Formats: sequence, structure tokens, C-alpha cells
Amino acid sequence: MRHVESNMDIEDQNPQPLSTTIESALSTKKLDHFKGLSMVLLGAVLWGVSGTAAQVLFQRYGFNPGWLVTVRMSVAGLVLLAGVSIKTGLTSTVSVWKHKPDALKLVLFGIVGLLGVQYSYFAAIRYGNAATATMLQYMGPIFITVYTALHQRRMPNGVQTAAVAMACVGAFLLVTDGNVHRFSVHPQAVFWGLVSALALAFYSLYPQHLLHKYGSANIVGWAMLIGGIGMSFITPPWHFTGHSSFGAWWLVSFVVLFGTLIAFYVYIASLKFISASEASLLACAEPLSASILAVAVLHVHMGLASMLGGLCVLVTVTLLASKRSAT
Repeated sequence: MRHVESNMDIEDQNPQPLSTTIESALSTKKLDHFKGLSMVLLGAVLWGVSGTAAQVLFQRYGFNPGWLVTVRMSVAGLVLLAGVSIKTGLTSTVSVWKHKPDALKLVLFGIVGLLGVQYSYFAAIRYGNAATATMLQYMGPIFITVYTALHQRRMPNGVQTAAVAMACVGAFLLVTDGNVHRFSVHPQAVFWGLVSALALAFYSLYPQHLLHKYGSANIVGWAMLIGGIGMSFITPPWHFTGHSSFGAWWLVSFVVLFGTLIAFYVYIASLKFISASEASLLACAEPLSASILAVAVLHVHMGLASMLGGLCVLVTVTLLASKRSAT
């Protein structure tokens, strides 16, 4: 009798059909995927807007790129590490420093990778504009493709070869506006833009072991702080130059909080919901947003050839990212 009553109780519970459970799980998965896509797009747009804000600070208010890098990286690094410590504990946060080889890799990543990317990108903006600097920085995947081919001792496939060729044509058009006799932007902007692309390639390839072992937010936080401390020996935060005003400090706050801290956080958090290849593909919104703002808000002149060159770079990044997504 007790067995019969138990069966009746189970029937009375009216369990949901299996198909309903599957539909609910699929709906949650779609929602998470959409959340991840939205987060990486938000991060990319914030990066693009912060580049435009930095251009205003350098060219209108006379701020020093090195000073902004010091403040940006130091503040963002401290806040990120504080958040990681609250979430995972202080012991976990400092664990990377207990292994000397990993600690040395982290210092190299912070100085050459993150500081290299940040300073060279801002220097390119200082001598040129946010649109050109961001487009040149996105040549990074080309250097990654070339390095991978050399490292694996194999020729790039057809898509990769076409992407490299298109990127070279795009970069040429971007910096010359189709005139072979002169640069359309300052030569130092071209130099620092290409340095930022190389640093971006290093930044993308070098820390994979550290990111998997200690967590993305933890490693990026330490690297930010290391880069900020390293840059402070050259441009200390108390050595400020420029025209101080409410508008200038509002832009500094935006670059530090929204263009660095929040942008990096949402990008890293998005990887819980989407693949790294999808994230890198959608990150193309950064140069696009920087270019639109530079032309529309700052009235940066970009000729037809320059815009075509920028389009070539964007297509190149899209091709390479979509190929990684398919493999």
C-alpha cells in the first residue's frame, strides 16, 4: 500500500515533459549566447570611444600619452585585483608570484604586452588620430598568422595568404590615402601604430598558459598594475602636463573607468558565454566605432582611399577570426 501511495504522489507532482525541459535549456543557452555577444560588443565600442576621448586629451588639452597610460593601467589594475581578491580570495590572487617562472612571464607580459600595446596605441593617436591608430593596431592578427606559419614551418593556406595580402594593401592605402609619394598621417603615427600591432600579437600569443592556469581577470589585473608601475618610472602620475578643466578630467575618468576597467571586464566575462574566436570577430566593432567617431565628432579627414584601406583591414580581421571560429 505504501508503494502505491508513493507512485500516486509522484504522479500528482506532474513532472514537466522532457521536451519542455530541453526547450528551456536551449532558451537559456540562447540567452547566455546573446548576453556574451552583447558584452563583447559593449567592450569593443567602449575601447573605440576611449581612443577618440584620448585623441581629444592629447590634441586639444595637451595631455601626455605616457601619463595617461600610467594612470589608466595603475587604477584599472588595482580595481581588477581588488575584485578578484574579493571573489576568489587573496591567496589565490597572489598565487602566481609563488612560482618564479610564471612570475617572470607575468612581468614580461605586463611590460612588453600590455604596456607595449597601451603606450604605442596612445602614441599613435597622439601623432595621428584614433581611427588610423586603431586600424593599424588591428594589423595584429596578420603578425600572428605570419608567426604561426614560421613557428610551425608551413605555408599559410589560401585564406590566410589572401588576408595577409589584403591587410598590406589596406595598410598602404590607410597611411598614404593612395598617394605613393607621402604619408597622409604623421610618420610617427604609422610607426607607433605598427608597434602596437606587434605588441597586440605578442599580447595575444604569449600569456595563454598564464590565463588558463590563474584566470584571465587575475593575470590582466596584475599585468595592468605592472605596466602602470613600469610606466610611472618614465612619467610619474604626479608629473602632470596639460590644460586642466572639468571636461578634460571627465574624459580621463571615462578612459580609465569605461574605456579600460569596464571594457576589459565585460570582454573577459563574455568568454563565459561565447568562444574566443567569436569575441575576436566582434571586437572589430572597436576600429569601426573609433573611425565613425573620429570622422563624425572630431572631423578627422579620411579620403576614399584611406576608408577603403580601413575596410580592407576590417575584412582581413573578419576573415581570420571567422576561420578560427570554423576550426
